[in-house]
Amino acid sequence: MKPKIWLSSPHMSGNEQAYIKEAFDSNWVAPLGPNVNGFEIDLQSYLKEDRYVAALASGTSALHLSLILLGVANGDEVICQSKTFSASAYPIVYQGATPIFVDSERETWNMCPLQLEIAIKDRIAKGKTPKAIIAVHLYGMPYKVDEINQIALKYDIPVIEDSAEALGSNYKGQKCGTFGDFSILSFNGNKIITTSGGGALVTKTLPQKEKAVFLATQARDHAPHYLHSHIGYNYRMSNIIAGIGRGQMTILDSHVAKRRSNHQFYVDAFKDNKNIIFLEEPEGCFSNRWLSCILLDSKSTREGLRLALENENIESRPLWKPMHQQPIFKDAPNYLNGVSDELFEKGLCLPSGSNLTDIERNRIVKAVNTYFNS
Repeated sequence: MKPKIWLSSPHMSGNEQAYIKEAFDSNWVAPLGPNVNGFEIDLQSYLKEDRYVAALASGTSALHLSLILLGVANGDEVICQSKTFSASAYPIVYQGATPIFVDSERETWNMCPLQLEIAIKDRIAKGKTPKAIIAVHLYGMPYKVDEINQIALKYDIPVIEDSAEALGSNYKGQKCGTFGDFSILSFNGNKIITTSGGGALVTKTLPQKEKAVFLATQARDHAPHYLHSHIGYNYRMSNIIAGIGRGQMTILDSHVAKRRSNHQFYVDAFKDNKNIIFLEEPEGCFSNRWLSCILLDSKSTREGLRLALENENIESRPLWKPMHQQPIFKDAPNYLNGVSDELFEKGLCLPSGSNLTDIERNRIVKAVNTYFNS
């Protein structure tokens, strides 16, 4: 059996151990401490734009808290990009609200502004103005920020920016994670940087961050005893995990550069292969190229290539299956144009880790070429 090549494996810098050791040596292993504060400051400094960051247990918990802070409740409706991972939509259901799925456009594979406005007008006509819009920077490619945000402003609907896959990406020079009324980040094991798990909520104001932290630490009121006047959650990041994050922040830009290098390597390697199409960066977009994705001519070609890579012990994966196709959301309203369905049928993610070696990249290219030449 040939060595496994993973789709996107964790890549440590070597700096993490010092922060972890400091946490152990000082006995700061609780969900608070110097590393948590330091990691938040590191992220705020990286994002700039006068934002505040709350380090949390996951990107999903960050999204959940953002909905709570926006007052989303039972019976409300929230618009969500259909072409995304399920965690973008789950928190809507946690709140007893209904997800309204909107299809993609072809330039970035993200939420289509035309379909978004159609959906908003129709929901208003049906008697419900959506309480929020969850827009995703899919695979690190910025969504059409100006167009989406202008529509949101026109109808006075707040935007939750799902930047789980886009730390290190930017739109017109401004970092992704700073465009929403609330924004979320993820540090899952396969992301640009990882804390093994973990995420963050990005807010525009300090009171918003403080409210998020209050809710994330079981909503304990100020009292010498345990007093609770709100429902709380166990969503805060631990000091040990935050130490991993601090070490990872030292090589974030390097990881982005390596992922972009992987993408360019594939583009150059397959430039003469007419069966393979890459997503280009629209003007103003800078993608971290979290995953290098290709489009093929049919589902059979996509599956054939995926299985050929699997046979070589190389992990690849179809693009996200749209939420409107998921059994759990089969009854949710949707506004479709066919783009996300086609992307799912034809799209494949190639190995993209920042720790890929030249030997591994050449093995991947050889396996792809062998499949098409056969």
